[in-house]
Amino acid sequence: MISTQKRKLGSSNLEVSAIGLGCMGMSHGYGPAADKKEMVALIRKAVERGITFFDTAQVYGPFTNEELVGEALAPFHGQVIIATKFGINLDNRGQQVVDSQPEYIKQSAEDSLRRLKVDAIDLFYQHRVDPQVPIEEVAGAVKDLISEGKVKHFGLSEAGVQTIRRAHAVQPVTAVQSEYSLWWRRPEEQLLPTLEELGIGLVPFSPLGKGFLTGNIDVNTAFDNSDFRNIVPRFTPEARKANMALVDLLRKVAERKKKATPAQIALAWLLAQKPWIVPIPGTRKLERLEENIGAVAVELTSEDLREIDSAASQITIQGARYPENLEKRVDL
Repeated sequence: MISTQKRKLGSSNLEVSAIGLGCMGMSHGYGPAADKKEMVALIRKAVERGITFFDTAQVYGPFTNEELVGEALAPFHGQVIIATKFGINLDNRGQQVVDSQPEYIKQSAEDSLRRLKVDAIDLFYQHRVDPQVPIEEVAGAVKDLISEGKVKHFGLSEAGVQTIRRAHAVQPVTAVQSEYSLWWRRPEEQLLPTLEELGIGLVPFSPLGKGFLTGNIDVNTAFDNSDFRNIVPRFTPEARKANMALVDLLRKVAERKKKATPAQIALAWLLAQKPWIVPIPGTRKLERLEENIGAVAVELTSEDLREIDSAASQITIQGARYPENLEKRVDL
C-alpha cells in the first residue's frame, strides 16, 4: 500500500501526504515506550509507503520522541516534513508547565534542531497557548526564527479563533493542530470557518479518538497503568459502553465499502470535510499504519456523508475528552 495523494496545508506552499504519522505514542502517553529500533524501522516504512508528514513535540518523552524521529528520518532530509512543538516546559518537579517566553522559544528551536538533526524546522507549533505571554510576542519570536532560516512554517495547537487571528496578523500561520474526529466535532463551530477564511490548514490529532474509533477497544479493554486513557473520562467503562454506538455506525458503513475498516471510514470522513485537512493518526504497528494509509483510497459519496452525519447527530458522546485540569490548558 503506497499513498501518493498529497495535500496543501491552507494557502501555504507546504505540501504533505494526505495522511501524516503522529509519533507521540511511540514514546509517550500510551503505556511504556516502544522499542526504539522497531519504531525507527516503522517510521522508515511509513516513508517507503508514501507518508511525508511526521509529527512530534519536545515534551513527548520528554525529548526522546524528537530524538527518535530525528534518527529515523535522517536518511530522508529534503523528502519529508517534520512538525514539532514548543511552549511546554518542565518545572523542577518534572511537571509540565506552559512557557512561551520568547527566549524559551528560541532556545527550544535550537534544542529541537539538534535532536531532529535538521538545519530548519519545517513546521513549529506553539503546543498550548500561554496566557502569560501575548500571542503577538510568540508570533514575533517565531517570525525571527523564520527570518534566520531556522524555522520554515508557524503553527498553533488547540488555539482559539481570536488567538489564531492575532497570531496570523504578525506571522502567517500555516497550520493549526486540534483534536477533530467524529467524536469531537467542536472545531466545526468556529475553527473550520476561521481557518478557511484565513487560508490555514487543519491537522487533526487523535483522528481515531485515541484508538476508540478503530473498533478495537471495548468495555473490557484494560490499559497499561501508565496509559493516560486511564484518566480520560471518555474512557470509563460506562462511557465506552455508550460510545460504542459511534463505532457501530462506522462498522456499518465500512461493511458496504468492500473491505474497509471502521478506522478507515473515520479517517475518510475527516478527509472528505475539507481539502486542507491532514489527519495524523499514530500507531506502533505496521498493519495499522497500512490500514490508515488505505483510508485515502476509501471514497465516501455525498450520500454516505449525509448518512454518517445524520446517524452521528443522534448519538450523544459520553464523557469529557480530557480530565478537567488538562482541559483548562486549552484555549477554545
